[in-house]
Amino acid sequence: MDETINPFSPGAGTPPPELAGRAEILRKAEVTFRRSLSGMSTQGLMLVGLRGVGKTVLLSKIGNLAENAGVQIVQIEAPEGKGLAELLAPELRRLLLRMNLGAQVATQSRRALQALRNFVGKLKVSVGDFEVSIAPEPGLADSGDLETDLTALFVAIGEAAKEKGTAIVLLIDEMQYLEDEHLAALFAALHRVAQKQLPIVLIGAGLPQLVGIAGRAKSYAERLFEYPPVGPLTLPDAADAIQSPLRAVQCQLTEDAMQRLFEVTQGYPFFLQAWAYAIWNAAKSCPIELSVIDAATHTVLERLDTSFFRVRFDRLTPREKDYLRAMAELGAGPHRSGDVAEQLGREISSLAPLRAGLIKKGMIYSPAHGDTAFTVPLFDQFMHRAIPEWKAVPSRTKNGATPSK
Repeated sequence: MDETINPFSPGAGTPPPELAGRAEILRKAEVTFRRSLSGMSTQGLMLVGLRGVGKTVLLSKIGNLAENAGVQIVQIEAPEGKGLAELLAPELRRLLLRMNLGAQVATQSRRALQALRNFVGKLKVSVGDFEVSIAPEPGLADSGDLETDLTALFVAIGEAAKEKGTAIVLLIDEMQYLEDEHLAALFAALHRVAQKQLPIVLIGAGLPQLVGIAGRAKSYAERLFEYPPVGPLTLPDAADAIQSPLRAVQCQLTEDAMQRLFEVTQGYPFFLQAWAYAIWNAAKSCPIELSVIDAATHTVLERLDTSFFRVRFDRLTPREKDYLRAMAELGAGPHRSGDVAEQLGREISSLAPLRAGLIKKGMIYSPAHGDTAFTVPLFDQFMHRAIPEWKAVPSRTKNGATPSK
């Protein structure tokens, strides 16, 4: 069919034509920032889920809702290897200047700019030039300790927002990549503004390990936030996500075709969009039948293997690939760490650093103590395609020697 009117456009963070199955999360987010805007205390949100469930799309949608409600937003993504101060400072500067655009700088806003100037100067973060009229204030966010200074900065910015009659929502994606000490500083700052009932709230997103990381950073993190899980869609929600855009262009999947699409994608939003895009291009007429789903699957997998899956696979060392292939040999998971070690013919303790490295890279996580699972849906199937000839390694012999492959 005509590719120029294909209603689907899969991509990283690309909004789907129909955002199905997320109404409750959006409702929670709206309650959160509206309470903050009203000067009421509220918990932030941490959206946790695997790759491909649409966390980034949700953050963008929440940002749009917040802006429409008159809330100021600061939206960043936390890549590996970049510090929190380096990420936040430029956006906070833009926020403060935006809040004062076209008006005389109010008392608390000036103090917030002074705090930010001190903060970036002490931590040597580049954000561009400040207004020459904003002089530093000694003793304000200039100790050189990230947690202390970020707390002082957030309090100053929160007081400025309160003075302006607005609220600030921090939207931070990929939070699992932030260093523990940076998360601790962020949570301490948010804890302080919550105690002072200042209108700053965080809505973050990350992989499932974020829950444990947050708890280790600050024990009170579980009380600072709600952690609504973002998972695959149910069949009815998946049908809404696909059939509604198709109906808008006078088309539809047959019932058995929709069932097959749900089965091959396991209800994950990114995969639903990827398959639907290919199915539209492969179909000759409407309604789209089951045979089109089966015919398009090979094309979709080839595309995913060379992009979505491959970009993650190519970041791995040979030993890391071997560990993931051993997991895949056991199936989709989760798997006991001991079972993975047995596949590799190794002791669990010897694999701990390797496993920790894969968790840090965001490839696996631990859904329960001693368990290991992929963070990328369908990655077990990809590992079989990427390393088809891999053979499971026998267990160690009684004398401790590892049999060769």
